Amino acid sequence: MIGRLRGTILEKQPPIVLLELNGVGYEVHMPMTCFYELPEIGQEVILWTQFIVREDAQLLYGFNDKQERALFRELIKVNGVGPKLALAILSGMSAYQFVSAIEQEAISRLVKLPGVGKKTAERLVVEMKDRFKGLNVDLFNNSAIDLPGSSAAKQNSHIEAEAVSALISLGYKPQDASRMIGKVAHGATNCEALIREALRAAL
Repeated sequence: MIGRLRGTILEKQPPIVLLELNGVGYEVHMPMTCFYELPEIGQEVILWTQFIVREDAQLLYGFNDKQERALFRELIKVNGVGPKLALAILSGMSAYQFVSAIEQEAISRLVKLPGVGKKTAERLVVEMKDRFKGLNVDLFNNSAIDLPGSSAAKQNSHIEAEAVSALISLGYKPQDASRMIGKVAHGATNCEALIREALRAAL
């Protein structure tokens, strides 16, 4: 089991970061809420990871702290929620926002997440409420601070295409991803900011 990585960031292609450790490059899938907090390329970072083996792939999922990873681990235990959907959920909401939505039984907020229909949202509320009893959900309160919006900048087709691709990889349909990015493209200075604004606007 690979539980923690400390290395240098080589590439950042949302939602994947390429981390070099002792000459080996690790591709790590991250929720966008964690991706926003990564340092610049060339800098060192520590990620708490979850290694998942499937028949067709071996994937690493990374988080900035143990609490976010703990929430991811609880999510993938829910019937019908796999790693891809869990990643999309934690990309659309911070850990604190998700915990709040579950505690408030805010089905209307949960169904706005990609891949989450009414039945899945209801299942999340029922199962996750029970799971939270065994977790110290107060630990997620640090995620309550909203990230500031980006200042207006020139549109960049390459950045927009990269942002659309990232949303598609998170589970959004191509037409929905294009529409989401198009609505906020005027207010982002880079790909990460563009994705952040699109996800915030979707809630």
